[in-house]
Amino acid sequence: MSKIVIALGGNALQSKNSAPTAEGQLEVVKNTCERIADICSQGYEVAIVHGNGPQVGRILLASETAKDVTPAMPFDVCGAMSQGYIGYHIQQALRYALNTRNINYPVLTVATQMIVDEKDPGFTNPTKPIGPFYTEEEAKSLQEEKGYSMKEDAGRGWRRVVASPIPKRIVEIEAIKNLWDSSIVISCGGGGIPVVEKMNGTLEGVAAVIDKDFAAELLAEQVDADTLMILTEVEKVAINWGKPDQKNLDHMSLAEAAQYVEEGQFAPGSMLPKVEAAMKFARTYPNKKAIITSLDKAIDALEGKTGTVITFA
Repeated sequence: MSKIVIALGGNALQSKNSAPTAEGQLEVVKNTCERIADICSQGYEVAIVHGNGPQVGRILLASETAKDVTPAMPFDVCGAMSQGYIGYHIQQALRYALNTRNINYPVLTVATQMIVDEKDPGFTNPTKPIGPFYTEEEAKSLQEEKGYSMKEDAGRGWRRVVASPIPKRIVEIEAIKNLWDSSIVISCGGGGIPVVEKMNGTLEGVAAVIDKDFAAELLAEQVDADTLMILTEVEKVAINWGKPDQKNLDHMSLAEAAQYVEEGQFAPGSMLPKVEAAMKFARTYPNKKAIITSLDKAIDALEGKTGTVITFA
């Protein structure tokens, strides 16, 4: 039976057309879980990793705004909070979707810590977009007033960016492996809660958001998955995006992907980490593949009908 690690992008959790509320998110998640349940009904074994950029940004914003009423929560705690409530929504919606297909399988969330290197260059060059979108004027105001790092996000507006170190080790990996055969596990939410390991063996949370695509790739390696599937807003990866000569890609070899990355074809904080994570999986497992596609086309992509497939050669 084929094992798949599915990385869910922000559009699978929160829609542009829905309110950025818990209720609005749950409605979007219900649709997402119908698609995941369809994959499960085809006989695939799945594990789920999700992003948390909009959610952790809003949690952090709320905490900072209310600091005169109640102490602000540290960044890592906000990440843990997002893991909990997003995981809860997926558990609730996916369990229902599975039940309607007569699949009786437990769905659970593991609060997952991810060890990072405290000297990672990501801490000095923030790249991970979080929270809501702003106009350029609003972004400049927030930069001046609150000292936020603000960057334009792939033509969609301006967002706050934070450190995004590369994940090194999943602390709870053995528990996740042990649960695999008996449950659908949601883990490494938001890329995992970023922690550094001290000399005495203790773990300490740090202010960062790990990219969920790199976290999903590491998980796929650790559980010996057959496929890493990264679900996003578009059906296929494209070069010359948004230009008259835009070209959608059915397949990329490692060499081709590396060339496109070198050319700057993929937006940082958007498509670039997806492609780089897919490349890392294909490099580690030359006989396996990574797929980047949209949520609605996931099954078609697994059947080889669409999506962008990244392989070693």
